[in-house]
Amino acid sequence: MTNTEIVEETIAFVKETLQGAEGGHDWFHIQRVFNNTLLIAKDEQVDVLTVSLGALLHDIADAKFHNGDESIGPRLAVEFLNSIDIDKKIIDHVEKIIENISFKNTLNKSSKKKFNSKELQVVQDADRLDALGAIGIARAFNYGGFKNRELYNPEIAPNLNLTKEEYKKLEAPTINHFYEKLLLLKDKMNTKSGKVLAEKRHQFLLDYLEQFYAEWNGKA
Repeated sequence: MTNTEIVEETIAFVKETLQGAEGGHDWFHIQRVFNNTLLIAKDEQVDVLTVSLGALLHDIADAKFHNGDESIGPRLAVEFLNSIDIDKKIIDHVEKIIENISFKNTLNKSSKKKFNSKELQVVQDADRLDALGAIGIARAFNYGGFKNRELYNPEIAPNLNLTKEEYKKLEAPTINHFYEKLLLLKDKMNTKSGKVLAEKRHQFLLDYLEQFYAEWNGKA
């Protein structure tokens, strides 16, 4: 198959697999991350097929919807890529992207050296961009509603020193998620393009929070 055919086949697989998924982690999330990936990749020396497949398959089975099992996503991706006869080096690289893309992995204080590549950095930035700005806010509250969480509770302070395991078990109000993850992403961007794109979306989060608190306290 040509690279275009491989991508088209992967898109069809992802669309079918994610039918009925939670709105912040559905096909449209994947599509946005895929588009962000291609945009960032224009300014980076990366293998376009690898980043395309990494973006399309990065959330094929998000652990938070599978009892925290982080092995399911990479396994499903590898099984699919093997079924369409992709080069093993690309499959291995895509698997590592999926295993290492998540924000929660940055909370792991282990001294063990983690996998890194320019391709991972591009897909990671693309995924992080979708957690920022207007869409990032919409996704946060959509997931909070899905989990029946409070919008905000002034008596529950954000935990700014979470471990990976603590992060996975969080049940805090959605506004806390801004401080525990979303507002931290701007400074975790890897690529020049990603950093530029993140700035505006980060500011939108800050503006939203200012308006939120004003309305909450009856000042607007």
